[in-house]
Amino acid sequence: MSNATRAPSTPFFTPANSPGAALDPTAANTPTLFRPLTIRSLTLKNRIIVAPMCTFSCEPELTSPAVGALTPFHTAHLGHLATKGVGMVMIEATAVLPVGRISPQDSGLWQDGPDSEQVRGLRSLVEFVHSQGCAVGVQLSHAGRKGSTVAPWLVPKEDANGHNSQGQHQRRTRGSLKASTTDNGWPDEVVAPTGGESMKWAPGDDAFCTPRELSVHQIQELVAAFARSARLAVSAGVDVIEVHGAHGYLIHQFLSPVTNRRTDCYGGSFENRTRLLREVLTAIRDAIPAGTPLFLRISATEWLETAPVSVDTGSWDVGSSVRLAMLLPGLGVDLLDVSSGGNHKDQQIQPHSKYQVSLAGKIRRAVRAAGLDLLVGAVGLIREAEAARDIVQGADVASDEDERENGEKEKECSPEADVVLVARQFLREPNWVFAAAKTLDVPVSLPCQFGRGLL
Repeated sequence: MSNATRAPSTPFFTPANSPGAALDPTAANTPTLFRPLTIRSLTLKNRIIVAPMCTFSCEPELTSPAVGALTPFHTAHLGHLATKGVGMVMIEATAVLPVGRISPQDSGLWQDGPDSEQVRGLRSLVEFVHSQGCAVGVQLSHAGRKGSTVAPWLVPKEDANGHNSQGQHQRRTRGSLKASTTDNGWPDEVVAPTGGESMKWAPGDDAFCTPRELSVHQIQELVAAFARSARLAVSAGVDVIEVHGAHGYLIHQFLSPVTNRRTDCYGGSFENRTRLLREVLTAIRDAIPAGTPLFLRISATEWLETAPVSVDTGSWDVGSSVRLAMLLPGLGVDLLDVSSGGNHKDQQIQPHSKYQVSLAGKIRRAVRAAGLDLLVGAVGLIREAEAARDIVQGADVASDEDERENGEKEKECSPEADVVLVARQFLREPNWVFAAAKTLDVPVSLPCQFGRGLL
């Protein structure tokens, strides 16, 4: 095999691959799902992204130089999906500070220097994923009041009176457990926009830490930490930076009036509650190259509109998300990754195959109507090839929310998103991209090492 077929910039031999790319992306019958998408200087070979999935598999000991560093496990996990044809893999929530981790086993990116274990682990994953013609993103995060918890697979199971569908007795697992200092946790350093017992994830439940309120100086340090992590990620070869502003983690906690009761410039009004996010986005945009795309994940709604906890304060809802989306292009954001929920235990949510896709579609239509240049991603229970195709291409679907005055339902044919982010379906079916291509009758490139087994 000649050097012409060798993957570039990889310190070991592997053939250059680009599986999952349509052989003729401009053909009339190639669905949008398998057409390339250019975002700043990055071109994705298809519109399928592996959503960030926490695996809680990093070194937990803070005194170890390898704390928070990605390992061969992460390369095997995400690199495998890269060989199976996805356009981009997104690395799981990666803490910008040690106290920003969800659990001690979280990924982290706060160690300065090109030779730090965190940067080296990240670079190793990036090199392999790039050899497969696949882009790499990293989701930068701070857990806030949801930090210092035990990794889910370490939470002890509890006996309970429960039975599965076959009538067999089963054991239930607690949802969370506080990580003490003996568990490498930081229970006294958990922070939030507003502190105190009432601001715990579950007040009165000792499974969660009582947060303390961040000072303005600490907020400014946090903004600088996000920018530093973004710069380190780019130095390791990462293509996309995503800010985690969803699922009840710190930035979401600032956005929501349910969890942000501050009376200074970071609390109260919509402008003040979005201030931290706007400062983080601005700092990151200034810290990374102009050609590097910047994504933001939000919870479009907290599903708390009718919950007692939001009666007096209100909650973060779709209207808030639309209002935020209008600001994002001016802050240098290229794509809004639309998820939902996660900020309060009383959320009233009924998941189904369109519950978040519809949220993405509503925001996308509002952004397009305003003439703004902002891509939108949809995530959540996207399992079927046809559904993914229709999300990014458009289909005749009746919308319950867009009814005409005469009572007839308007048919919405525009796309609901520009990319799909798929998570758990890849855990069940790593071959999903190739299966989707077959279902949609799209000839795609195959990995040269084992592509013959996919024919």
